[in-house]
Amino acid sequence: MPHQSLIHSIEQILPLTPGQKAILKEAFHTAEVKKKEVLLKEGEITKYSYFVVEGLLRMYATDDNGFDHNIQFAINGWWMSDMLSLLNQTPASFNIEAIEDSRLLTISQPGKESLLQTIPGLNIYFRQLSENALAAYQQRFAINLSLTAQERYGKLCERYPLLIQRLPQKHIASYIGVTPEFLSKMLNRPFNSK
Repeated sequence: MPHQSLIHSIEQILPLTPGQKAILKEAFHTAEVKKKEVLLKEGEITKYSYFVVEGLLRMYATDDNGFDHNIQFAINGWWMSDMLSLLNQTPASFNIEAIEDSRLLTISQPGKESLLQTIPGLNIYFRQLSENALAAYQQRFAINLSLTAQERYGKLCERYPLLIQRLPQKHIASYIGVTPEFLSKMLNRPFNSK
């Protein structure tokens, strides 16, 4: 049952009544996407937030030279959306693609607003998600400014060991800001920790 993982995620923060669970099931729609399927293209207006039931998504930007720069990944139990585009209904700055075949729950912004009116306690859940995401982005920003590529890789492995096992090396390289060739050479050298 795909909605159960979302309910479990929410109940880590606040309890839900059987009636609220039924409302949640009605508000979210299921989607199955294939590996390499694009859910959002840069320039489109973002329509949905995605909750990953099973699978792996990436959000990335493509530069003028055609190189992809991974911004974020989402595995089971994580959320993904181009938030600026979703909230302001402006063209997306990012692409969202499935790295693996994935099962998702989707909700539109109007659907989410309606859900928050119906179950006001969910504001706490979504606020905590936003705060956690902001903290993670701040930490990533500091890491990218202050650490070497090898140290950035080490931090990524330390923080997200399950994610690292599932990501192709080219996506890891893009996320830490190096080429796949550089990452391969780097991984073949011994790591000197400080």
